[in-house]
Amino acid sequence: MSQHAHHHHDHMVSGTRLFWTIVLNISITVGQFIGGILSGSMALLSDAVHNLSDVISLIVSYTANRLAHKKATTDKTFGYKRAEIIAAFINAISLILIAFWLIYESIQRILTPSAIEEQTVIYLSVVAIVGNGLSVLLLKNQQSNNLNIRSAYVHLFSDLLASVAVLVGAIAISLYDWQLIDPILSILISLYLIYLGYQLLRDSTQILMLYTPYEVDLAAVIETVHAFEQVKKLHHIHLWKLNDTEIHLEAHIDLQVDLNISEFTALQQEIEALLLEQYGINHVTLQPEFQKKDPKEFIVQD
Repeated sequence: MSQHAHHHHDHMVSGTRLFWTIVLNISITVGQFIGGILSGSMALLSDAVHNLSDVISLIVSYTANRLAHKKATTDKTFGYKRAEIIAAFINAISLILIAFWLIYESIQRILTPSAIEEQTVIYLSVVAIVGNGLSVLLLKNQQSNNLNIRSAYVHLFSDLLASVAVLVGAIAISLYDWQLIDPILSILISLYLIYLGYQLLRDSTQILMLYTPYEVDLAAVIETVHAFEQVKKLHHIHLWKLNDTEIHLEAHIDLQVDLNISEFTALQQEIEALLLEQYGINHVTLQPEFQKKDPKEFIVQD
């Protein structure tokens, strides 16, 4: 009971921190758009667009975080536990699309260069660094075990790096008048965003498509269950993640002997405890069979 309460508290903390990062990033975005237009800086405008995508992604993450608190019902037996995974998937796609747009705009700026007002850029990039730095710190501790919070964190962290790059570029222009560094830095930042977005897209897709979790060795799981003397063969196996914290195993279990219900219950409890301890599988559903004529392959296409 206390573990559940702690998990609920973590969600509430994450939601509150997401709200304040939204407020911070709306302020930064408005300032950067105005500053980018006035100064003519493509890097600053790029950073503003990226910050706008941050605001959208944070709103998506915040909404999903709120939905995840809702209880399961008869028409939604899993509740909204996948809302945060969907949010991470959307945020990953938005990160990649924004990055490609920034590359296109930066190439256009290289082909048709124009001067920027570097003092304005320096001032606003420092403001953005402070704002994004605070946002990153707000979510840092919550992002490691929650894909939704991580997707918001990645948006913010990449924008922190972008703001630092904009500042460096503006200083370089001020000192050496190298105007091309502005779009070049924007392209480099965008390539990094594509890399980060791909990782998020891969991880969220893996969960949404019910793939076997990367961190679980299915062959080892089968070997572990087969080590029980009452077990003949585990088959018709499905292993997937419902969200960041729940790993489900569903399978038919062919038995060596005709166990009664209480004996099978005891066996199942032993298997459940071992799978939780060794592989983090916390939801196990086993269908007992004895001399049943059905396919015995490990993986059976339903």
